[in-house]
Order: sequence, then structure tokens, then C-alpha cells
Amino acid sequence: MQTKRQIQQLLASAGASPNKQFGQHFLIDLNLMRLLIDSADITADDVVLEIGCGTGSLTEGLAERAGRVVSVELDAEVAKIAKARLAEVANVEIINADALESKNVINPVVTASLTAARKTCPGRTLLVANLPYNIASPLMLNLATGDVTVSAMYVTVQKEVARRMTARAGDGDYGTLSILLSATGDARIMRTLKPSVFWPRPQVDSAMVVYVHSETKSIRIRNMTIFTEVVKLFMGHRRKSLAACTKLAGGGLAAIDDWPGIFEECSIDPGARAEQLSPEDYIAISSLCGAAGTNR
Repeated sequence: MQTKRQIQQLLASAGASPNKQFGQHFLIDLNLMRLLIDSADITADDVVLEIGCGTGSLTEGLAERAGRVVSVELDAEVAKIAKARLAEVANVEIINADALESKNVINPVVTASLTAARKTCPGRTLLVANLPYNIASPLMLNLATGDVTVSAMYVTVQKEVARRMTARAGDGDYGTLSILLSATGDARIMRTLKPSVFWPRPQVDSAMVVYVHSETKSIRIRNMTIFTEVVKLFMGHRRKSLAACTKLAGGGLAAIDDWPGIFEECSIDPGARAEQLSPEDYIAISSLCGAAGTNR
């Protein structure tokens, strides 16, 4: 793992500097990096996905524990530094690409690398990363509910995002991220991080957060696509009543013609607002939507 001075020297030698456009804030506290790695309890059977590897500082520590590390870095110049730094480390693959093909889809190149890594490492697939601020939420939503999922996430994110990850119904930070993570697993904040543990210093506090996927919870969701559509429909119009939101339903939900019956069967007040519903309420609604013929 690399100190602040080492990271600065590596960047300077390549004529590079931190890129604000990519949300680059390098974690420079080695103790916190060790804490992040230790918390994940990584074994030689595990595949670790790292998004925003930077110069490869955290990657070096991950490679010592994991069977395979797939690290993704969007910045081409910084990716070159990481590749050179870890060229002799056989269990690390560094991909210079955007981790997301679109807001709702993991880059197929990343998916292919994870699939290949899983063939030789039969343990868990973990996200362990100092996530770039501008990708954190959509990435975690994808990895919790998309076609490519992980067993757990051990990440540093903006404190605001951490609050949204762990919020409960009725909280001001409660939203789509809160609901989807709570419905599929358990998230908790490990530690709040001051700007001084990063370089360059961000203007906000950050947090170290853990999310652990729960198969017991996830199995309650009959159709993940419909469940996600239901959550996004109502939370996307959170100031409206639930009944008013249904008039804006599209996609697989457009065919539903008995929303009052669904609300009644779920014992939910159609005059309530989206932030008042628990993840369990959303699961109940989506199950009845599926039963109404919207399974795909």
C-alpha cells in the first residue's frame, strides 16, 4: 500500500494529477485501508472487485488476501501507473474502463472478467473499494439487484451516501438506495472519515460502510425487475400520494389496472406517501404486481 508521498511521486512521474471529473480522492490513511481489508475477511477462494483503483494502493493489499482481484480504473493515465506497479502480481487484473456501461448495467468487460475469475475462485465475490463519488450509488444498486451481484460490499463513500444506504422508513435520507439494500441485505456504517484521510481532501465527510447480501431476504422478492420498478415508481414521485403515483406507471407496471385492490390486500393506505412504506411493503406490492401478470 502507498503513502501520500508515494502516490504523489507516481502521479508526478507520469505527468498526471488527480482528476476532479472522475471524483478522484485517494485514500492515504494506511490504517484505514487495513481496516477495510480486514473487515472483509478475504480468503484465497474469494474474488474481489475494486472500482476506482487509482495507482493501485489498496489493490496491493487486496492481492495479498484474495484469490483474484479485478480492479477497474476509468482514468487511462492512472490505470497505466497501476498496471506498471502491479505487473508482476499474477492474481490482479486491471481494466481501464468505466465500470458502468449505463446507469443500470455493469460494463460487459467487467462482467466477463468476474465470470472468468469465479471459475477458479469458488468463494465469495466482494466489492472492496474506495469508490469514486460520482459512481457509488448506481454501482451499488447494480451489484445488489442486477444480473451481476456480490456477496458483500466494503466501501468508502460520501457520508451523505452512507446515510442513504442505511436510512429507515420515515428518515429524511430514506430512498431507493435504502429500500433496495435493506430488502436484499443489511448495511451499516463502520466509521465516519474526515477529509484529511484523503488526498486531495474532499469538501465533505466520508464513511466506511458494509453491506452484506442476505439470501433469506432476497428470496422474498419474486421478480427483481418488477420490485425495482415499483420502488422507483413511488420513490421517484415521493411527494405525491401512492394513488397519484400509480397514474404515472410505465414499463411492466403499465398493465396493472387494480392498484386499489393491491393496496387493500397489502393493508396500505393509498393516500400515504412513498417514504412511509417499509421495504417489506414494497416487496408485498411487487409480489401482487407479479401475480397480476407482469412477470417477465
